[in-house]
Amino acid sequence: VQLQAFGGGLVQAGGSLRLSCAASGRSFRSSGMAWFRQPPGKEREFVAAIGSVGTTVYRDSVKGRFTISRDNAKNTLYPQMNSLKPEDTAVYYCAAPYYLSSGPPPRYWGQGTLLTVSS
Repeated sequence: VQLQAFGGGLVQAGGSLRLSCAASGRSFRSSGMAWFRQPPGKEREFVAAIGSVGTTVYRDSVKGRFTISRDNAKNTLYPQMNSLKPEDTAVYYCAAPYYLSSGPPPRYWGQGTLLTVSS
């Protein structure tokens, strides 16, 4: 099973970007999936998650700016990130399965993709 995240890059503050996470080896259509990030010099933190039926959860600091979605036919997870801020600079990781209510930590993690937001 592999999760491959890609789409990171350098964006100016106020800009937008969409990351992608492609899963292979198994389908996660019946599982929640999530994005985490690790800012420079900080610990990894939760960003957003989406359940198998489309329920979403967001970190407070990204609410209204990020939208997580999934394409089960492509086994792919996306976050659409708008109004980006320098504090969004981090390595972004996708992870699955993710339990929106409670459960064990994700078993599978992508390799991470770096987003840098310049001021």
